[in-house]
Amino acid sequence: MGVLRTYWSSSEQELYVGSSNAEISVKSDDSEPEKTSLSKFLKSRCPSLFRTFSPAWWLNSGHLQTAYCVFGDFSKIDKVRYSRTLLRYRDGGTVGLDFTPPFGEREVPDDAPIVVALHGLTGGSHESYVRAVLAQAVRPKEEGGLGYRGVVVNFRGCAGVPFTSGQFYSAGYTDDLRRACVYIQYRFPKARLFGVGFSLGANVMIRYIAEEGRNSRLRAGCALGCPWDIHNNAIRINASFFLRNVYSKSMGSNIVQLMKKHESELAQLPESELTRITPELFALKSPTLYDVDNCLTRRVGGNSPPFPFDSAEEYYTWGSSHHVLGDVRVPLLAINAADDPIVGHVPYDVGNNGHVALALTPGGGHLGWFEAGERRWEVRRWVVRPVIEWLRAVGEDLIPEQDDFVPIEKDDEGWIHEVDNKRDDLSMKVLGDMEIIEGIEGEGGGLQGL
Repeated sequence: MGVLRTYWSSSEQELYVGSSNAEISVKSDDSEPEKTSLSKFLKSRCPSLFRTFSPAWWLNSGHLQTAYCVFGDFSKIDKVRYSRTLLRYRDGGTVGLDFTPPFGEREVPDDAPIVVALHGLTGGSHESYVRAVLAQAVRPKEEGGLGYRGVVVNFRGCAGVPFTSGQFYSAGYTDDLRRACVYIQYRFPKARLFGVGFSLGANVMIRYIAEEGRNSRLRAGCALGCPWDIHNNAIRINASFFLRNVYSKSMGSNIVQLMKKHESELAQLPESELTRITPELFALKSPTLYDVDNCLTRRVGGNSPPFPFDSAEEYYTWGSSHHVLGDVRVPLLAINAADDPIVGHVPYDVGNNGHVALALTPGGGHLGWFEAGERRWEVRRWVVRPVIEWLRAVGEDLIPEQDDFVPIEKDDEGWIHEVDNKRDDLSMKVLGDMEIIEGIEGEGGGLQGL
């Protein structure tokens, strides 16, 4: 096993990389591709990552950064419009894919890279942190953007997606993303897909990339605020009176409120473990995230097997992503903040995998990273710059090791699936493209989407 190597540090900001000899292929001035390490690739193409993040003076703690992420007014910036496509899966569940720019609004090349974004716990495409990245990524090149296409995978029941089955989502369940990637590739066969995950969505993305290895349809990933070791982070939060009562209870209540929004839909579902759980879930008083996970997520947060789990602890151990980093075979950049009040354990060893780099900033809170803007009291998200540089680099310079994926087809009944895939449950049907969605704030709640 290789030895951990710290590639770069400045003050308290550091970049951790594995010591394995993994290399990636990138374009060069010569006709032949150049082989390089991930650390050198980042140094040459993501300069913002090596400039220390300095928080705005009035947001100088992880708690303040996180609070501003939740309660700040972002309705007038990073406006993103979407076209929504609903997918129905074999288990009856529904996932919403929000594409930007909306179909027909402006022409985007068929081979333009696609940023596949995954939101936080109970969030969606409206979240400010999602829009901050996508607004820059999909802006036309002549206007200073990347000219890419974006799509947000909204989990079951989130962001107005209907709840239509007895299965929930979870931090470790990857099949909904797996199906979404197949559909996106089916709709845009010439495009390369790159993942950007936030918090819980980052955990899902990393587990998917690790499970797929070289066959990952996401050719590279960027993970922001990933919870990594969910078990130990849960222990840490529950052991603190402040963290438990401020953060854990807010996140737990958000899941309960999300389910209550779908109470009428749940009442129409056939009897299942979920419908039997629902009265118990709604009866919880000021529940922590652990309470909700122990009641709901560990039982119906994914397929059987491995669900249900005997305890929330068992689910947390299974669903964590830090222990799968060794299986990642596409370039992965992760960024966490050392003062994140929700994530206290990060994998400095990055799985001893040269395909993985972890940048740890001294500040930034959970999905914050707000620095001072040009005007008094104005702030901007520092993290957007290195993420956009990363997306530009992997989209324009990276030469993926594999582009010849398993073909995708639609059968006579309208089910879309990979050819010869032995798992029939991974197929999907399109319910249709919906009206344009204005991706702005409005799905409020304490710590919504984190």
